Amino acid sequence: MTASTAPWGAELLTAALVLADGTVIRGRGLGATGSAVAEVCFNTALTGYQEILTDPSYARQIVAFTFPHIGNIGVNEEDIEDLNPAARAGAVGAVFKADVTNPSNYRAAENLDRWLKRRGIVAMSGIDTRALTALIRERGMPNAVIAHAPDGRFDLDDLKRQAAAWSGLVGLDLAKDVTSGQSSVWTEEPWVWNEGFGRQDAPAFHVVAIDYGVKRNILRLITGLGGKVTVVPAQTSAEDILAMQPDGLFLSNGPGDPAATGEYAVPVIRGLLETGIPIFGICLGHQMLALAVGGTTVKMHQGHHGANHPVKDHTTGKVEIVSMNHGFAVDSKSLPEGVEETHVSLFDGSNCGISLAGKPVFSVQHHPEASPGPQDSHYLFRRFVNLIRARKGEPALVERA
Repeated sequence: MTASTAPWGAELLTAALVLADGTVIRGRGLGATGSAVAEVCFNTALTGYQEILTDPSYARQIVAFTFPHIGNIGVNEEDIEDLNPAARAGAVGAVFKADVTNPSNYRAAENLDRWLKRRGIVAMSGIDTRALTALIRERGMPNAVIAHAPDGRFDLDDLKRQAAAWSGLVGLDLAKDVTSGQSSVWTEEPWVWNEGFGRQDAPAFHVVAIDYGVKRNILRLITGLGGKVTVVPAQTSAEDILAMQPDGLFLSNGPGDPAATGEYAVPVIRGLLETGIPIFGICLGHQMLALAVGGTTVKMHQGHHGANHPVKDHTTGKVEIVSMNHGFAVDSKSLPEGVEETHVSLFDGSNCGISLAGKPVFSVQHHPEASPGPQDSHYLFRRFVNLIRARKGEPALVERA
């Protein structure tokens, strides 16, 4: 057994990030004790660490934050994005540059360190996150083990074996692990400054959202435009969905390899496409739609994770700054005739949106709901609602770019 502790008189380093290639990065542990094996990605957002860590799309991932100061505004119960916090859907690990300080914000209800412990997230601080980011950019997102032990003692050889042995995210269906256990109705509307969340009591239309790992703010933006939302588990059949008589269908974000989730999701979506009901997809939902119409997906080198990504909407000619969180992408070359590429990343040219010719169906790779991030793409929710209203013979909402 190989144990590692700090020498006499030196700072005790109580955390380790061990990469599959054997690289060991030591730091100061915080959050939960123990270890977690996952893929490491970096996120460039300046704000919104609580929303990031509770986004179910980060399941089986360790998030390295490039912004150095994380935790200084604390945490609260309003900025959680997963539907069921008890299930702890979201990141399993976190890496910070600076130590977490006491919170200084009027909305803070708890210290980040204590919250990480309750969520079971293993974290570490005090490392050179710039060097880790450069490593990921050069070599791709590595498999790794993050470990935290109060005595600073680790069996590094065993941690290296665990990291090297993990198969990674390719071929892994994680939507089944984070999806809702049963159907439920969502009525909460978007947060308003100093007022909190509203509630939709008089909906004008009904949307069924297939939950592959949905974020709360997506649901809020639909209800805020007048909708009732019924959230259903990822493996719900097309027959059961249609029995709910939806006016619109939503395909949610989520984690894992889209090709693996597509084994059960694609047949359902293909059945729904035949109905003419408007469909909107985000992130994994976008990838599921692309697979359903004959496209393919690929694993990305470093992924897109942050809140400063430029995307061009070809339907308007405008460039938006958006929030991103994905390690797989739709291969634009695989899209068949009748499928239009509507959005593209201006960082690397990768596909960020599609629509189906002659059908009220579209999807985007990025996160127009933000949380965290800019709200440039909120108009996409109005676009979806207007497709619903058009099918019902009702006048359109004014679309805001």
